[in-house]
Amino acid sequence: MNTRQTQLQAFDRLLTIMDELREQCPWDKKQTMQTLRHLTIEETYELGDAILENDLEEVKKELGDVLLHIVFYAKIGGETNDFDIADVCNSICDKLINRHPHIYGDVEVKDEDDVKRNWENIKLKEGKSSVLEGVPNGLPALVKANRIQEKVSGVGFDWEKSEQVWEKVEEELAEFQEEVKANNPEKMEAEFGDVLFSMINYARFLKINPDNALERTNKKFIKRFQYLERKAKGLGKSLDQMTLSEMDVFWEEAKRV
Repeated sequence: MNTRQTQLQAFDRLLTIMDELREQCPWDKKQTMQTLRHLTIEETYELGDAILENDLEEVKKELGDVLLHIVFYAKIGGETNDFDIADVCNSICDKLINRHPHIYGDVEVKDEDDVKRNWENIKLKEGKSSVLEGVPNGLPALVKANRIQEKVSGVGFDWEKSEQVWEKVEEELAEFQEEVKANNPEKMEAEFGDVLFSMINYARFLKINPDNALERTNKKFIKRFQYLERKAKGLGKSLDQMTLSEMDVFWEEAKRV
């Protein structure tokens, strides 16, 4: 691994290149925080994909892309005299020190749960009116539900046992089925949301990341369906020309590939 000095030199190199691009490149000169925003979100998702695939070479590249965006925002902030990369680094350093009193103070903790509770309580002392303020509105719904549950758990609002959570799942499923039988679209949607929320909560108790789990299933389905498409093409058929039983043969094959 590189030494700390080498790491600092590499970061300084990136800052220098950012300065040069901002001064000389027509595209980079035009960018604002608003124009970069959607690109940053895209890069973050690409990093997430690489992590999920455990492609460490790709993780390295995508981390570079995300780091570039961080440096870019800091450069723009420096141009308006609002903040620069030093302010960004010092800000997160101060936050980490303040929120880890068991490392930088005299607070004692027993385990990870104690750390989480301290973190949320410290945030409230910092002026937050709710532990849920830290959950971004723009998060995808599944990720947001998971973060909401983690946040409230951090201050003790939680079930005691996973069995209790599963009972809640079954209760929500029964209520959903009642609305399905009643054919009430509005209530069906509401109850389905409750089912999903309770399932996400159950996943948390089992130490399963629901977003990762669903994305792995998405990837698995795509792989098997594309196998089915290739097999159909090999027979000179399109899928709409095949029966479900014919397609199922190749689907079962895809599971074994």
